[in-house]
Amino acid sequence: MDSRVIVGWIPDFPVIASGAEGGEAVAVVHRDEVVACSAAARAAGVRRRMRVRVAQARCAQLRVVERDLAAEIRVFEPAVRHLEGTVMPRLEVIRPGLIAAPARGPSRYWGGEPQLAERLVAALAELRLPARAGIADSVFTAALAARSGHLVPLGGDAAWLAPYPVGVLGAPRLAELLERLGIRTVGAFAALPENKVLARFGAEGIAAHRTARGRHERPLAVRENTGEHTVAYAFEPVADLLEPVVFAAKASAEQLHERLAAAGVVCARLEAAVELADGRTLSRVFRHEGRLSAPAVAERVRGVLQAWTDAGLLDTGGEHGIVRLVLRPEQLTAATGRQSALFGERHTPEEIERAAARVQAMLGHQAVVRVELGGGRGPADQVRLVPFGDVDTGPRPPDGPWPGRLPSPHPATVFPHWLPARLTDASGRQVAVSGRLALSAPPAHLAVEGHGEAAVDGWAGPWPVLEWWWDRDRSRRIARMQVAAADGRAWLLVIEHGRWWAEAHYG
Repeated sequence: MDSRVIVGWIPDFPVIASGAEGGEAVAVVHRDEVVACSAAARAAGVRRRMRVRVAQARCAQLRVVERDLAAEIRVFEPAVRHLEGTVMPRLEVIRPGLIAAPARGPSRYWGGEPQLAERLVAALAELRLPARAGIADSVFTAALAARSGHLVPLGGDAAWLAPYPVGVLGAPRLAELLERLGIRTVGAFAALPENKVLARFGAEGIAAHRTARGRHERPLAVRENTGEHTVAYAFEPVADLLEPVVFAAKASAEQLHERLAAAGVVCARLEAAVELADGRTLSRVFRHEGRLSAPAVAERVRGVLQAWTDAGLLDTGGEHGIVRLVLRPEQLTAATGRQSALFGERHTPEEIERAAARVQAMLGHQAVVRVELGGGRGPADQVRLVPFGDVDTGPRPPDGPWPGRLPSPHPATVFPHWLPARLTDASGRQVAVSGRLALSAPPAHLAVEGHGEAAVDGWAGPWPVLEWWWDRDRSRRIARMQVAAADGRAWLLVIEHGRWWAEAHYG
């Protein structure tokens, strides 16, 4: 290979960006799922991808913080500037807390790859950021190596990846299918003939197969931007507030996507630059595998502009405002597909896209979502809400069959967090469910937090659910019941560890 990549990784950066103090049990969550947690929380049993209620049950002192990507970008930007000024002249931000850069030039300057990795870690330590570094032939392998601080030898990506389980390839559906076929390691998958992989697993399979073989995630025939797709927005008069620049970034991103789509290409990297009235230019490169939606571009621009303002690099007052915004795509490759539209698989009408974009610009990237249906037993498991313009990259359960799946009719309202409830018999004692699914007594009264108390008219169930019994962190044993109350309302109840919860409400 003619290139080497270094990746720097700051573990638990979302926790650091939230302002958590040392020793505090903190979990950063997104859509009722833990995306990062502190060391104290992990010591209490909290893990990534764990549901919030399970995490809170594991750690009573857990502080839950909703993820704020723009804030993470703002906090991470000083570290990026510090690295550019002390270690390497140019790098790419994959996400806050994770950067990638070409290693060949900087390694020659610092005396070798081990010295470069040590210098990167030391530079972040100067900012009191615990970091690790990995070097390999591809971004994927280097990012995986950074978790253990490993330097993969030149040309050794495939051999180094071989012992890992296929789940690390980032394709949950493919990994599950491969495991069913007895292919459990990356090495075993890489050994399959490429033409057979393409015929059996399609574009997703061949992309994962290329990664397993230690090749670059993108095809080798990559052409840099020639300038034909660059989008620029000039401000007249000079912009002295950040919000107009963010709005212009979103509009420019939409124009950029139109140009790339017309050319049938996508970009792996996007450079956002602002030209100032005093002649200076500030820029930042973001890396993204696939289409970076217009709202996501605006969110990243907002975060980095605020970081530059906080650091004193950007002063929009007086004669020092922004005169031009430039979005420059890099590493263009052929487009292999487009994410589904907001309403089903058809192309979304332009007026709907504009309306959704305006709402996201005012209320945030998560304000407009589309529904993705999938497998699962409970009502919350069968629906995923994906921000408009994003690709659904989260783990998706297979379509089925699902023994123990909740029968219709489906609830009208599914609560994002289960509500505490109390189901009692005629004497006021809590109703219990035995291992044989027998009720200790007929339910007589139901009380749901925030919804009052009512007599029970009827019920159905209980139905048992035992999931992920082989995984200690994800295992769940519950029972569900449908309960109709005398006030006309109906509830879906869940009992777990002897406690009753209201999971959903039937309208």
